[in-house]
Amino acid sequence: MSVVTAESLKSELDMFDVACLSDSVLDKMVEQCICNRIQADEIVLEWVAYSTTKSGLKLTVETLEQFEHEILNKKSKSKQSSKREETLGRTRDIHSLQELIKAEEEEENLLDSYSTPAKGSQKRALTTPEQPQSKRSAALLSSPGLLLSPASFSPSLTPSQKYSQRGGKGEVVVSFGLVQGTRWMGRSCPGVGVQLDLLEGPEDSLTCSYKYMFQRLRDIRNVLTDKIEELGESLKSNFNIEEFSPVSLPAQDKITVLGQICCDSNGKLNAHSVLLEAGPEQGGQQIPVDVSELPEYSLFPGQVVVMEGMNTTGRKLVASKLHEGVPLPFYAPIKKEMDEDAAPLNVLIACGPFTPSDTLTYDPLLDLISVILKDRPDVCLLLGPFVDAKHEQIEKAQVTETFDAIFLRCIESIVDGTKSVGCRLVFVPSQRDIHHPFVYPQPPFTLTNLSKDQAQRVTLVPDPCTLLIDGVTVGLTSTDILFHMGAEEISSGTGTDRFSRILKHILTQRSYYPLYPHVEEVNMDYEKFQSYGQMPVTPDVLIIPSELRYFIKDVVGCVCVNPGRLTKGQVGGTYGRLLLQHSTSSEDTKRISPCLAAQVVKI
Repeated sequence: MSVVTAESLKSELDMFDVACLSDSVLDKMVEQCICNRIQADEIVLEWVAYSTTKSGLKLTVETLEQFEHEILNKKSKSKQSSKREETLGRTRDIHSLQELIKAEEEEENLLDSYSTPAKGSQKRALTTPEQPQSKRSAALLSSPGLLLSPASFSPSLTPSQKYSQRGGKGEVVVSFGLVQGTRWMGRSCPGVGVQLDLLEGPEDSLTCSYKYMFQRLRDIRNVLTDKIEELGESLKSNFNIEEFSPVSLPAQDKITVLGQICCDSNGKLNAHSVLLEAGPEQGGQQIPVDVSELPEYSLFPGQVVVMEGMNTTGRKLVASKLHEGVPLPFYAPIKKEMDEDAAPLNVLIACGPFTPSDTLTYDPLLDLISVILKDRPDVCLLLGPFVDAKHEQIEKAQVTETFDAIFLRCIESIVDGTKSVGCRLVFVPSQRDIHHPFVYPQPPFTLTNLSKDQAQRVTLVPDPCTLLIDGVTVGLTSTDILFHMGAEEISSGTGTDRFSRILKHILTQRSYYPLYPHVEEVNMDYEKFQSYGQMPVTPDVLIIPSELRYFIKDVVGCVCVNPGRLTKGQVGGTYGRLLLQHSTSSEDTKRISPCLAAQVVKI
């Protein structure tokens, strides 16, 4: 491949009478030629064809970027796919297959000559047109469980001993609501007639992948400013505050200020490092806060609060009163969505990892499928990671197939294994899913190999999201915000129930991830977070899985469930289940939670 220069591009453009306005345009085209491995005459021909379809588009740096996105990138991908098809074509040739089979037999015989086979061991059955597999092996291969068998995930050929020897299978570890005499079974026809969709609809929800890592500091600042102003308006109306004072203006009387909590250094927040950063309308400056006179407080970085106190010098606010956020109202379902005679909805919740940490066999997932077959839930909420980036064998690259292939095999086993039940399946991605975009908010999975019948049962949603299930709103996030906030939150005089404090912060800050700055293991895109990471309403049920201990808590009327993870290291973990039935009570009566009962159960 010859070197492309600005002069060669200029001569090619002159040949087609294409005007080049500046040297920066030629430099951009040289860069595109190098990146896409094409010659000067090729890119000029592509540009002429492209600009003709766009009614004589002028040659500028901006139009070249558009041209690269629409034309060059697609051609580069098509070249790669054609090369891959050629390679596959050579591999699938009958002579190549025979050579591979022969080489495999020779390798197996060589290994056998150096080792003593164990008693009862057998050579792996070799299937060829002359030696077809037996009916018994064909039946085994058609079983969904075999897709996740130990042999499928070489080199991990043995299941986890600690997981198989676990105790307390099926033991209920946490209960909530009316569980006495509760029959944890789905409706007579699970999944049939269940209304399940994103609360805000596809047009206002994250439905596909997007480009990230292009955000500017100014854009992040605008998102944080909008958050302060929006929550400030709700705090002002709720606590009847006339106006907010600038944080850095000296005053001899008590003042009321609005701002965001932050830390005065890169270390962890403590009682002596609290800063209050005001929005632009209040001066946009930071001021140290003395919290010693507050009777009680619970603070974390990124929290939007209103404080009352004295600021006589303009250099420190001595806070005497703290106003935290107020939650959004609950969703008001349409009357036609409610049915008094309908049986309660049984919802199963499970969060990955779905394998023990010492092996890539999906035995816990197979056990979960057995639970689904037994209990027949109407809806299964399955949260990632499905292919865990933190798994030891994945970190060491000790796998023999692609991560996408493992994931598709996992999903196929779940869909096929629960076919007889007919339950609705909801798949939520995780930032620990190694095959999926590492960004928050995270787009939903893409499954193109599902049949029409399978697609009717499967719902792919982003992280985070708010689901509407038969008139009940369910908030979902697979990101461990509980663990992240628990490491940063400070409190005094508020009691010992840290989980309830953090959950209340999440609901009153109206965000699935109110912590700022975010932890290093979260790749936050703040522009998308502003659009898709906020709570549209206070959910009836909040599913918030965490590495921390499982729980079920009622916080400001929302039933918050941490179902735990299906595996904890090398041992079995837990999953959750809910009974939901929306109340038909009028506006005059007290609201009744639609969550009739909930449990966390050992797998």
